[in-house]
Amino acid sequence: QVQLVESGGGLVQAGGSLRLSCVASGTIFSINHMAWFRQAPGKQRELVARAPSVGSTNYADSVKGRFTISRDNAKKMVYLQMVSLKPEDAAVYYCNAYIRSSPIGYPRDYWGQGTQVTVSS
Repeated sequence: QVQLVESGGGLVQAGGSLRLSCVASGTIFSINHMAWFRQAPGKQRELVARAPSVGSTNYADSVKGRFTISRDNAKKMVYLQMVSLKPEDAAVYYCNAYIRSSPIGYPRDYWGQGTQVTVSS
């Protein structure tokens, strides 16, 4: 009923930039938080950046100053602008959102399929 689809991943050299996008579609009344997670091979999924519906954003310490999360609520989209990419940033990046489908419904957690980010030396 609700889907999240990421795009924008790819191969970039260390020091380069990428912009990830995620769009939510389906039966949506409101979106609470939207966030980006990433998972490298053999590691647990980790929070990269989070943008609540209202209030300040927050970031993992490893990406502070380099990544910027932003939202376009009218388009039901969230973005992750990544600059000064490092090889350790390589991972599958996942879009996450907590979404309410009706005015009195309860919010549910949704995940995108992931988009690969590869950073070469």
